[in-house]
Amino acid sequence: MEFRDVVRRRRMVRRFGPDPVDPAVVDRLLAHAVRAPSAGFTQGWSFLVLTTDTERERFWRATTPADSARDMSRWLAGMRTAPVLVVALASKAAYVGRYAEADKGWTDRDEARWPVPYWHVDAGMASLLMLQTAVDEGLGACFFGIDAGSLDRFREAFGVPAEWAPTGVVAVGHPETGGAKGSPSRRRRKPLDEVVHRGVW
Repeated sequence: MEFRDVVRRRRMVRRFGPDPVDPAVVDRLLAHAVRAPSAGFTQGWSFLVLTTDTERERFWRATTPADSARDMSRWLAGMRTAPVLVVALASKAAYVGRYAEADKGWTDRDEARWPVPYWHVDAGMASLLMLQTAVDEGLGACFFGIDAGSLDRFREAFGVPAEWAPTGVVAVGHPETGGAKGSPSRRRRKPLDEVVHRGVW
């Protein structure tokens, strides 16, 4: 598939068919994810791959809030059909440690030096490569976050060390219609001349 087609066809898929995803495709998703850029070539990311019924059920049990201000039932019903979940995690300690090394010139681990949390930026870029790879493989995917109130349960359920914070989750599978409609169904895509400023704002 042409890259321009991958970009144009990428969308968040919220319901998946029953067919499993070829393990070789999952491996390609991950192989592409680690080609993402990372500040200082820190590569301070990790990926928790959940492909069995037991693993995925443990994930949803740990991360589904007991109550929510919004009705998430339709979204959850669709997302729980995903046969593959990849949790992208980032280590802040890896980044502040890397930039305290001699070749970077900083002698401390002061977080104030960081204008934005690049550990999550890099994990987000890796996640986008997985989303694009899914499209190229003829699959659907969706990126979503883990509720802040569920983080401790998530860590406990999967033995995730405190150093690692989930940036988000990539759900992957064979796309099927009928899932919860996303924001693009209610909002227009902004035209380029509304968001691009050339030379001056």
